[in-house]
Amino acid sequence: MFDRQAAVEQAMFLFWQQGYASTSLSQLKASLGGGISAPSFYAAFGSKEALFREAAQCYLDTFARVTECLWDDGLAPRAAIELALRQSASMQSDAGHPPGCMVALGCMSAPTAEHAAVAAPLTQSRARTRAGFVRCVERGMASGELPGDMDAVALASVFDSFLSGVAIQTRDGVGYSVLDGAITQILRVWDASRVPG
Repeated sequence: MFDRQAAVEQAMFLFWQQGYASTSLSQLKASLGGGISAPSFYAAFGSKEALFREAAQCYLDTFARVTECLWDDGLAPRAAIELALRQSASMQSDAGHPPGCMVALGCMSAPTAEHAAVAAPLTQSRARTRAGFVRCVERGMASGELPGDMDAVALASVFDSFLSGVAIQTRDGVGYSVLDGAITQILRVWDASRVPG
């Protein structure tokens, strides 16, 4: 019997590994197993684009949740940033799925206008993470931990850019222990910005 959710998850792993543009319909059909025919594929998913959107949503509902702590007011802002970075680096390094981050890598090989709509959920997810970093910095400024005249967007971009780099590093085989040490280093940017007291 055709397991639709399992098929979406298999497609998610394939898109995660290869990106949208590099993943062919024949590869998708093969990954779904059971020798699914083209008519059956279209009946189940409509199109490659529709399946990618479903696969992307599956990723956003599961693996991408590692950065939601940026929006947790129960955490101190620096702690929220540290947790997001460490959780994301750990997830991206896990051997149980493709390395890296589908949000960062899933459409990087398809920057054309034709694929802009397909990539929209991933683009929105990156924007939400970026806004989460800004929010943490602004919370640090509001509490007096960070200077009130700090450029919140600039400091947030330090952490956001680092996180984007983690996706490339894990794809290149850099292990979690190296990334974990790098996170300790990058957090010194926050510590160096603190108001003395």
